[in-house]
Amino acid sequence: MFFAKYSASGNDFIITHTFRYNNISYSNLAQRICHRQNGIGADGLIILKPHDIYDYQWEFYNNDGSYASMCGNGSRAAGTYAVDMKLAGEIHSFLSGAGVINIKVENNSVESELGKANVLQTDICEFDIKWWLINTGVPHLVSFGEDAFLLDTSILKSLRSKYNANVNVAKYSNNKVLIRTFERGVENETLACGTGMAAMFCKIRNNKDSIIFNPASMEDIILSIKDESIFLKGMVKKICEFSFCVD
Repeated sequence: MFFAKYSASGNDFIITHTFRYNNISYSNLAQRICHRQNGIGADGLIILKPHDIYDYQWEFYNNDGSYASMCGNGSRAAGTYAVDMKLAGEIHSFLSGAGVINIKVENNSVESELGKANVLQTDICEFDIKWWLINTGVPHLVSFGEDAFLLDTSILKSLRSKYNANVNVAKYSNNKVLIRTFERGVENETLACGTGMAAMFCKIRNNKDSIIFNPASMEDIILSIKDESIFLKGMVKKICEFSFCVD
């Protein structure tokens, strides 16, 4: 099978497509091909499939083979792949498990419209720190401030298990938001998480139309809002193309 690997602001994804819709599960393939030591290595596997209304639909699998409804940076990588492979134009839409996602590709800068955030809970207290639980296609437990930002990875892991959600902590630095994310399905901290930044943006924006985020990848990502819909914009780069033997 043919695959390509893309990096979207630090999140890396392996992507392929098929011209025929099928009900095949790619969970086992995701575990094999995304493995950092025994495979190619990636945060997730994306399969693009045909759709009657939208340019395509996708299936997204985490590094551990689990299915996910949505991935913000994954949507930007998938959109770039679709343009590169001439599956869609620079402005297009696709169907994710979380709904329709609108994409705009401008050279190496890609913007994804993620839709409206859904605040699930605002009264959570853990480790004497206040948290919000917000769904931006997938659930995120978020907290803002120095105390939260300095929490050990093991604590973030325990919260991820307790709330079955991604965990995001952030703070301001030089007019940017530094953010860390412990991702469900990868089960570790990752270099970036688009839906996690969208959830944090929902919590801290205070009527601001846009905020610059700086995740662990140290690449600037712009979060903005229009008509209650959150937009995620940043760089995407193609790493390589390859073939992989599928038994």
